[in-house]
Amino acid sequence: MSIYDFTCKTIDGKEKSLSDYKGKVLIIVNTASKCGFTPQFEELENLYKKYKEQGLEILGFPSNQFAGQDPGTNNDTANFCRINYGVTFQLFDKGDVRGETAQPIFQYLVKEKPFFGFNTQYPAAKKLENFIKNNFPKILVGDDIKWNFTKFLIDRTGKVIARFEPIKTPYAMEDEIKKLF
Repeated sequence: MSIYDFTCKTIDGKEKSLSDYKGKVLIIVNTASKCGFTPQFEELENLYKKYKEQGLEILGFPSNQFAGQDPGTNNDTANFCRINYGVTFQLFDKGDVRGETAQPIFQYLVKEKPFFGFNTQYPAAKKLENFIKNNFPKILVGDDIKWNFTKFLIDRTGKVIARFEPIKTPYAMEDEIKKLF
């Protein structure tokens, strides 16, 4: 099984085979429009514009699974992203990204790159961990996605190279991204 074996529905309801991205460097990220990490849309879009000619694609998967932070329709989410952050990268159908109801692509991603904890070099790490521990303790169990804006970096062959928890901003990933070009 590889990343290219998956087909996902775009935010406007069209089936999209991830094999269409063969030969590209991918960032797959679960997103939300009303989260403290939502401003990461701006950095993601800026990286996309900067590196898309070199083969970077960003695939955003909205989810309302974490504290109801993306409650609107797909259309609401798409409009929010475009109006507020100028998002032009591909957004997909809103759905679950953790647990038994997770979209198959996310079930695959977390198996390929399990959770190894929050990197405490980032000031927000302890704050996020404590927030989850105090409000949603079951989320910390296992390898599933822990919160919005968990990012997976995939190389040009479809191999999942790295998992970045929400506290690592897209700009902080830039060196790892550039190594894949």
